[in-house]
Amino acid sequence: MKRYEAFAHEIAESIAGGQLRPGERVASVREASRSRGVSPSTVFEAYYLLEARGLLEARPRSGYFVSRAVGRPAEPQSSQTATNERAVEVSELVFQVLGHAGNRGLVPMGSAFPSPSLFPLPKLALATGKALRRLDPWRTVEDLAPGSAALRRQIGLRYLAMGCGVDADELVITNGAMEALNLCLESVTQPGDLVAVESPTFYAALQALERHSLRAVEIATHPRTGIDVAALAAVMAQHPVKACWLMPNFQNPLGSLMPDSAKQALVDLLARHEVPLIEDDVYGELYFGAHKPRPAKAWDREGLVMHCSSFSKTLAPGYRVGWAAAGRFAREVAQRKLMSSIAAPLPSQEGLAEYLQHGGYDRHLRQLRATLAGHLHVVQCAIAKHFPPGTRVTQPEGGYFLWVELPEQVDALELHRLALSQGISLAPGQLFSADRRFSHHVRINFGHPDHAGFQAALKTVGTIARALAAG
Repeated sequence: MKRYEAFAHEIAESIAGGQLRPGERVASVREASRSRGVSPSTVFEAYYLLEARGLLEARPRSGYFVSRAVGRPAEPQSSQTATNERAVEVSELVFQVLGHAGNRGLVPMGSAFPSPSLFPLPKLALATGKALRRLDPWRTVEDLAPGSAALRRQIGLRYLAMGCGVDADELVITNGAMEALNLCLESVTQPGDLVAVESPTFYAALQALERHSLRAVEIATHPRTGIDVAALAAVMAQHPVKACWLMPNFQNPLGSLMPDSAKQALVDLLARHEVPLIEDDVYGELYFGAHKPRPAKAWDREGLVMHCSSFSKTLAPGYRVGWAAAGRFAREVAQRKLMSSIAAPLPSQEGLAEYLQHGGYDRHLRQLRATLAGHLHVVQCAIAKHFPPGTRVTQPEGGYFLWVELPEQVDALELHRLALSQGISLAPGQLFSADRRFSHHVRINFGHPDHAGFQAALKTVGTIARALAAG
């Protein structure tokens, strides 16, 4: 844990314990720097992190104060490791429940994407047009898998900035992150193999395991710090785990973020067992703190971490451009890409490369992160106000999902059905586990700050949940 993280954790514990109360002023940056013996930048980063989490608020010319909304619901507790491995059968439920999630007439709390209006689509179109006007026609049949050299170079530069030594030849451009993840999964498993996942885990990961006839074992996961590495080690000592599919940065649905020390311990554990890690990192750019979190790939020395990401959640959902930095498995992944869909569309790749090359991406990301962080605070306060007593809510430091634990009397599928009748989509907890254990949980997408009906919809869902809790 870095100094600013340790300092932020200490303040957060004081707030949780009541030593610092809502509305109370905390030490100024100068005071805290002098009394703690740390640099002003360390204090600032700690305060910035706590502000992003909604625990502190900055007041012009007055300093930092404990947020008056810190009385929001408590955080859910860590999940438990599954008692046994199991075959996966979730697709039918996912199709039944989320079949209407893309309907623009619904308030999209159950959606997997942030609001399309948050993306700079006109600027992307201009960049794409500029790139295509100078495109050599032969490249449309030459740049197949592994993909556009220009885009792979831009992605490689971003890895370099994160401290990851990823060669462009290791990168395979895919049709979105889901294809990258599936290609990686196919490359390291056979039907019947056992794959370790978080608990809860993204339903699309479960669908992928189901499609490839793989079994799942769900590992205890904390809503703030991610998968329990010790619990994973215990499972690996007893079961023949062939691969792990994990999301260390802002996990879907929890929003958890593994500390660097845990990421390193995870990579070291898997290296000792020669087990590949399929790292889903589609939300890593959506951090609310001062620094971008590093992927587990940054600690990989054996080529066992297959890092997958895309631009679908951060820049261009409809472009469907993702990639895999597949380590020692890059050749196998590229071959499977050729056998399955040959290549990702070149115009999309060239347009993204042009946009990234001229710095537009980072300017856009700064604005997007600020927008999402601000709406997170608003949504957490609304849940605290309208949802039934006993509700628990995660406190993510990035991404755009909240995991909400409701009183046990509330059946999430029934809540989903009743909310849908009011024009509101939700993602019930039963979707996020092979054994459907999260029956009184829901995932809420807060990435739609521009939706006029979002606040009213939260109140409606809270009213329905209160009625179900009351029996």
